[in-house]
Amino acid sequence: MGVVRCMWPAQAELGEGTLWSVREQRLYWVDILGKRLHRCRADGGERTSWDFDEEISALAERTSAPGLIVTLRRGFALFDPGRHEPARYLHRPPEEPAGNRFNDGKCDARGRFWGGTMDFACIAPTGAFYAYGADGSCTRQALGFAVTNGPAWSLDGRTMFVNDTVNGVVHAWDFDVETGAPSRPREWLRFGAGDGLPDGMTTDAAGRLWIAHWGGACVTCHDPASGAELQRVALPASQITDVAFGGPEMRTMFISSARGGLAPEQLQAEPLAGGVFAIELDTPGLPATPFGA
Repeated sequence: MGVVRCMWPAQAELGEGTLWSVREQRLYWVDILGKRLHRCRADGGERTSWDFDEEISALAERTSAPGLIVTLRRGFALFDPGRHEPARYLHRPPEEPAGNRFNDGKCDARGRFWGGTMDFACIAPTGAFYAYGADGSCTRQALGFAVTNGPAWSLDGRTMFVNDTVNGVVHAWDFDVETGAPSRPREWLRFGAGDGLPDGMTTDAAGRLWIAHWGGACVTCHDPASGAELQRVALPASQITDVAFGGPEMRTMFISSARGGLAPEQLQAEPLAGGVFAIELDTPGLPATPFGA
């Protein structure tokens, strides 16, 4: 395992949504509360940013056309970084409470984009998961979480992992790859005292789950069967939000963080809070599944 480096000291309010574009060989990530999308090379160079009128939280590449599918505050939208046009909404779930916003999200093996929602105040258990398909279909999975993070899937795609962040629990669901139907929810891993809270996560090529620790200043790697911790990457920022594999050999793990809500003395102690970090690992990750695969 390599050494952690800060590749972009961005001072993001809420860095999230890390996505490695194999097509462009670039890292995309967002500052949700800063309402910005960012892109750079694997070494942090050639930085480009786009401003939005509302929160942007998660993204995936498209298979059939250039550009990205993204989650904005109220739903799913299309955005093409190569065109000087605003994002165009595809679907706003009408059943979402007004106090909610979209948060984390990823595509499953069949290219359905799973976008999780949360209470903006992180209190009310109103979070849900929506699976948006390339055919325009959208199904809702009620969760009852105040803050929803993930998802990630096992190597065979038959287990979906979802984080109930506020309660510190990683849940596992049986997952039907063909239909996209989750079932049999169960507690898979509970974070211990002092470990922070489970935020974004991803799976590597060995099937191990890597989880960002909000308030825990680390990312941990877990056995996919038992949940046992196998590795820990310590970071110079406490609020770690998301992880994604990328780089030319998919061995670079990119890690986002947040500075929002930290007290002045904490910010002084964590000058790199809100930055994006990178570390080289021995086991590669998997390319993100694009939308409409």
